[in-house]
Amino acid sequence: MAAYDRYTAIGAREDLTDVIYDISPTDTPIMSSIGKTKATSVSHEWQTDALAAATTSNALVEGASASEATITPTTRLNNLTQIVGKTVMVSGTLLASDLAGRKSEMAYQLAKASAEIKRDIETIISANQAQAAGTSGSTARKMSSLLSFIKTNTNKSAGTTAGVDPTTIGVSVRTDGTTRTFTETILKDVISKVFVSGGTPSVLMVSPALKQTVSGFTGLAAQRYQVPTNGQATILAGADLYQSDFGVLQIVPNRFMRTRDALVLDPEYAALAYLRPFQTNDIAKVGDADKKQILAELTLEVRNEAAHGGAFDLSA
Repeated sequence: MAAYDRYTAIGAREDLTDVIYDISPTDTPIMSSIGKTKATSVSHEWQTDALAAATTSNALVEGASASEATITPTTRLNNLTQIVGKTVMVSGTLLASDLAGRKSEMAYQLAKASAEIKRDIETIISANQAQAAGTSGSTARKMSSLLSFIKTNTNKSAGTTAGVDPTTIGVSVRTDGTTRTFTETILKDVISKVFVSGGTPSVLMVSPALKQTVSGFTGLAAQRYQVPTNGQATILAGADLYQSDFGVLQIVPNRFMRTRDALVLDPEYAALAYLRPFQTNDIAKVGDADKKQILAELTLEVRNEAAHGGAFDLSA
């Protein structure tokens, strides 16, 4: 006679762990490293200025009359705020259910939505996006991205289809050119241009593919580990610091950047300006479900684009 077994029995409880495993990346390197400030209008404005070029001709005749210097006014820049958000609606039945891995389905979904919005913001500010005023009820307003601002210190393709910097800083977009291999010579050129402009960059932001390319550059800061007598040695395949002629840059891989761009940044000279910080709004209940919206309204403030630089039209 066969034993009464699991195949026949009814009523065995399910085995479901009380953990939800999600490896979706949530790090936002640019958003996390730059500053945070406040906007008071949908058109957020700031000013930049620069000293006159240094010259050897600054010599005055003894006893000469004072002459008026040419005064250059400040430059006024702006960016438009963009509304980002997501809406979550959960049924009453699900809200009342005993769920594995979370105490509240609404809280869990709102946390996911918040992380997704931050990923979207990181993608937007590192994209090639121009500002757009939008229209009432039909077209969303959009901010300009970093690539729309960086113009002074760039290295771009000059091939068959040449890359073109934005025509108007903070308004127009880049024109992508034919890609070429990312070399240390290109990187050095951009860093040198930023330094000559007066900048002191501290971050090299690259895509994962370009991070592997940079790991082969000769300027990587040396790293040494003492091998324990009773352990194994550590093999270093890359480095996180690049020692340039003008200072050390932290090499930061960014999953949400375009592969073709490498950004040389000084985080002090960029910020996210919030007209409305992250907020959760209850939407009117219209049936057997709860509905909430999480949103923010913000824009990118590039305080002086000459503090940054970019190598563009790259391939790994």
